[in-house]
Amino acid sequence: MTYRSRLLGAAGLGALAVLGANPAHAAGTTAGSTITNTVSVAFQVGGISQTGTSASDTLTVDRSISLTVAEVGTTTTTVTPGAVNQVTAFTVTNTSNASLDFALAAAQQTGGAGAHSNTDSFNVTNVRIFRDTNNNGTFESGTDTAVTYLDEIAADASVQVLVVSDVPLAQANNAVAAVTLTATGREAGGVGSQGAALSQTSGANTSGMDTVFADTAGATDSLRDAAHSAKDDYTVSAATLSAIKSSRIISDPINGGTNPKMIPGATIQYCIAITNASGSATATSVTVNDPIPANLTYDATFGVKTNGTATISGSPAVATCAADTTGTGSMASNTVSGTLASVAGGETKTVVFQATIN
Repeated sequence: MTYRSRLLGAAGLGALAVLGANPAHAAGTTAGSTITNTVSVAFQVGGISQTGTSASDTLTVDRSISLTVAEVGTTTTTVTPGAVNQVTAFTVTNTSNASLDFALAAAQQTGGAGAHSNTDSFNVTNVRIFRDTNNNGTFESGTDTAVTYLDEIAADASVQVLVVSDVPLAQANNAVAAVTLTATGREAGGVGSQGAALSQTSGANTSGMDTVFADTAGATDSLRDAAHSAKDDYTVSAATLSAIKSSRIISDPINGGTNPKMIPGATIQYCIAITNASGSATATSVTVNDPIPANLTYDATFGVKTNGTATISGSPAVATCAADTTGTGSMASNTVSGTLASVAGGETKTVVFQATIN
């Protein structure tokens, strides 16, 4: 090893030693710590060194209370009407210079702006708060722990929290439910026990550990209130189905297919068009049931045809079914049934059958 390389090695080790001795903490020096420095005074008399003197000063670091609550991710939670245990996730971070407990509260708003350039329009139900035990952002019953507060959170530590809710069944596509999670600092009350409410030290600085609220304003809380809040929301992705049932006469026993009339023995073709509005979620397992009136006789030879297309026209709307069916339905208990495997947003599919007028 050259002399130059030895110097470089020593310098590197020295730098590492300094870093190891002075770890960086966003929260700063721990509250309640004491900082002492001592001044030494040396002097001479008649050129002879005399016994020096010294003086020390000790101060106690006060407690700065601050925290942040932040939505995990930057998008809304997409949900389906009727879905249960739907999650919005938040991170609660203790940016104080002391360990604290944090009381948690989830609230729904009534109207107004949501978290993602949208507007609140409904409320979810069965709202609960869980500590995300494995930090995967997914609610796991039996793994994640239901909580009303976070216990003994160290300075600079972060905890992921899940707000878990159920979505009412009758919700329209793009409906929004905004929720707010608020965390409020509390005294560290010991493991398993929520601490008392915090209070600021009033008046001048004392010789002991004072308390200062230093938090910023959150989504719904104020500046320097020992709390912080953030919004997230649920956005419904729903199918918006509409049905149009139309009929046309195919033939009658007198005129055949030329200008047929609605007389006994005439054959009627029914067209049932199922449309899913543009931008809606895909509807699956769409079942259509149509009881046959007593004065009609189902045409078993024609059968039930499904998954065709239709032209919608007029007002009120009338559906005209195309002859491009790819599936079949059934007839049982005098009821025609057809199943459409899926109807995507902006798509129309049909069920077609024929009957004879008695």
